[in-house]
Amino acid sequence: MIRFKTATLTRIGLKRSGVWNEESVTQKIEHFGLMFGALAAEPDSPVQGQGVPHDRLGMALLALPVVWDWYLQWRERRRGFYTAWEVNMLELGSALTRRDTGWLRQSPELALRLRPIAGLVDQTDIERARSDWDGFCDAVHAHTLTRTREIARIARVHRDPFEPILPILEQESPVGAYRRITAEILDRMPDMHRYPRAAAEAVRGFLMLRLGLHLGVRQKNLRQLLLCPRGTPHRTERQLENLRRGELHWNARDGGWEVLIPSVAFKNANSSFFGKRPFRLLLPDFDGLYSHIEAYIARHRPLLLGDAEDPGTFFVKTVKRSSADAAYNQSTFYEAWRLVIQRYAIFNPYTGRGAIKGLLPHGPHNVRDVLATHILKRTGSYEQASYAIQDTPEMVAKHYGRFLPQDKAALAARILNQVWQDE
Repeated sequence: MIRFKTATLTRIGLKRSGVWNEESVTQKIEHFGLMFGALAAEPDSPVQGQGVPHDRLGMALLALPVVWDWYLQWRERRRGFYTAWEVNMLELGSALTRRDTGWLRQSPELALRLRPIAGLVDQTDIERARSDWDGFCDAVHAHTLTRTREIARIARVHRDPFEPILPILEQESPVGAYRRITAEILDRMPDMHRYPRAAAEAVRGFLMLRLGLHLGVRQKNLRQLLLCPRGTPHRTERQLENLRRGELHWNARDGGWEVLIPSVAFKNANSSFFGKRPFRLLLPDFDGLYSHIEAYIARHRPLLLGDAEDPGTFFVKTVKRSSADAAYNQSTFYEAWRLVIQRYAIFNPYTGRGAIKGLLPHGPHNVRDVLATHILKRTGSYEQASYAIQDTPEMVAKHYGRFLPQDKAALAARILNQVWQDE
């Protein structure tokens, strides 16, 4: 299935709709791992699964409506309500059984692997699947579509993604509030001569937040950003497209540090925002940003690397005996960002340190919410907010903008009140 959804060309005779990137593959594996893990877990275990023997697990089970209903009810019992996770899983199930392009529908040989499972699969189901696989897939496709609509109607938010940064989003200037965190890092910067490693980590944290605020890109694009030192030829757009990564390099013509990221490196590469053109931004030299970038490249980054192999990325981990790999992954980059927030951003009433009261630990993705909300508060335009995070106005309105009603009223009032001032 993964080979079918990731290969450049499909096998002769097969059809598909869309391909999966690396992140999508990881997500789908997690989805199926949880589903099959629940089916395999014993009923009297803490998981309270179905107890399906391992030799009877198989992808053909996804063509059975009863299996989907059991899993949905199992998740609802565990959490107490339905969320978008179940909706996403059902959408995946319906895509796999879609006529013409569904992988499961185009794999009728899977029916031969079905075996009776008490409470789920009986011999009648097996015989029907083997004799009429298309009809079998039609039934489950219709079933998953129906369940998708039913659950989407009552799905609840399991965790408010804005909760950790509400004290920032509620400010008149969310970006200005987040900027105070970078100022706190500079104010409490360790002495680089006495504590060189601590100073290097502080500069790295400062640049993580600053580049996050200026670029508004997702964690993956920030984490995988390559470095081209000043004075060396930078990679071409074609090379970056092949690598599916962006690069920070010195733009001699404009006299500044520039970030160039090909559109194929973005999650929403086919979005109308890009139009198949790369993302290019000249970083502004505010608050001595360039001097910090150059000090990081010349002094702090080599110190963090130590004797480890250079992964070529701008941001590198602190190499220790227990961690010789200097490249960040999704988890370690999140933890590094979260640690900076814990150390410098969250106000501690006992020490008096920390930039913002009420802030909670969070990761790099919340910066996108900060940027979108800031522009929405100032302009009321979903379109302009979408420019800051390389997305469409529809996606901003649906996912990223925490635009409170009183802010909308304030924008309207500001325009209407101008009439009284003019007269």
